[in-house]
Amino acid sequence: MAKDFRLDASGQEWCMAGRVRGRKSSREKILDAAAELVSEMGSGRLTLDTVAERAGLSKGGLLYNFPTKEALLQAMVQRLVDEVSAERESLRAQAEPGRNLEARPCTAALLKLRQGRTKEVANGMLAASAENPHLLDPVREVIKATLENLKATSDDLDAALLGWLAIEGMNSLEMHDLSPFSEEEHERIVQAVKRLLLRGIAE
Repeated sequence: MAKDFRLDASGQEWCMAGRVRGRKSSREKILDAAAELVSEMGSGRLTLDTVAERAGLSKGGLLYNFPTKEALLQAMVQRLVDEVSAERESLRAQAEPGRNLEARPCTAALLKLRQGRTKEVANGMLAASAENPHLLDPVREVIKATLENLKATSDDLDAALLGWLAIEGMNSLEMHDLSPFSEEEHERIVQAVKRLLLRGIAE
């Protein structure tokens, strides 16, 4: 007897009884392939042909999902934004009660940009935005919303803003390969931000 399956929003295939089969959608395969290529050779040399080949799809299959390179780059930026947002939601659920509850998962999620391929892809997207500044519009919206959220929820706004800016600044230096900090110094800054958020700024 044939089983009834459906695709969820992430492209995974589910049996109607609820068991995941884990098959990626064509869209996710394309985004994964594009991320790999940006990590390897940068966004400037990225072409739809090379992405289609890496994803194992026809050029027509790629164009069905992303009719232009700009559309593909926009989707890549949005996925980075969504990944950081999802990480923040996960960290929020695990956060212990205390000062600056929203600022703590926010700054912790930003640190994920430093790890592995995420950093390389984000760096590639920054390079692509030099030709098309509108590519970063979703990032601008997230930054604006984050600031408003910190203003509305922080027990110690000065501490929350300083902690957030410290992590953003450290990430920015690393994205441009300008960071002067060793691993030990980086960890020292992270721990200092954590203490700042939990204890606040002494009057």
